[in-house]
Amino acid sequence: MSTQRIDAHQHFWRYRPEDYPWIGRGMELLAQDRLPGELYPLLSGQGLDASIAVQARAGREETGFLLGLARQDARIVGVVGWEDLASPELEQHVAEWGRDKLLGFRHQIQDEADAAAFLAGADFNRGVAWMQAQRLVYDVLVFERQLPAVQEFCRRHDRHWLVLDHLGKPALTEFGRNPDAYARWRQQIQALGAMPHVACKISGLVTEADWMRGLRERDFEHIVLCLDTALDAFGPQRLMFGSDWPVCLLAASYAKVASVVREWAQTRLSAADQVALWGGTAARCYGLDG
Repeated sequence: MSTQRIDAHQHFWRYRPEDYPWIGRGMELLAQDRLPGELYPLLSGQGLDASIAVQARAGREETGFLLGLARQDARIVGVVGWEDLASPELEQHVAEWGRDKLLGFRHQIQDEADAAAFLAGADFNRGVAWMQAQRLVYDVLVFERQLPAVQEFCRRHDRHWLVLDHLGKPALTEFGRNPDAYARWRQQIQALGAMPHVACKISGLVTEADWMRGLRERDFEHIVLCLDTALDAFGPQRLMFGSDWPVCLLAASYAKVASVVREWAQTRLSAADQVALWGGTAARCYGLDG
């Protein structure tokens, strides 16, 4: 297993408002260039060696941009880009990218008006099946309310790894006021965790809380509850740390995001399982071990 310590989920961009319409009111902190030179001191400050850059907008130019950065810097060990998986030219398009740093693809399924219909699309599913035959990973980005549709999709595609981003985005803002919110999410996570080809990123939780009012002790208690639930569902060898930088900065510093996970892991995981969490699982799932 790789001993390289990896942040398995972060983003880079050169900011233009028309390219990132999801960066809206109250998110001005993100409305600027976010590039590798800014991330590396944060990584090293937490004892991390490298990162996986993940797409933050749809479009093939996003994949080209991230691969360009990765090929200039060994600290970006790979890219989860964007591609139209329903395209009849998918194989040609992927060949154009090359495979030296391309690890897989992702789409903002969370923004689809009908996530179930998107996930059921015949051409899209053919594309995912072809991807898996090529040993490319598909990252699944959805809200908790869309997880039921994800279950059937994940059952269909079991020839290679699928990675659930941000623990399926549990509705942390509801945990304190709706007793069913946690139970509903937990049920879905357990169903996905029962599929041995699905891994899970411990990432993105700080911005699922009410970050605009500032995180409180109760929010961190809910985050720890989610981490415990993910551990129970997926086991220690299918979890990987991701910061979701720079999006996480809306709610907490990079150091805070890492320390919450580190303190949790030190009381729950063996030394070997902590190695997996901080890079080993990412290396295994994304094929970074060779």
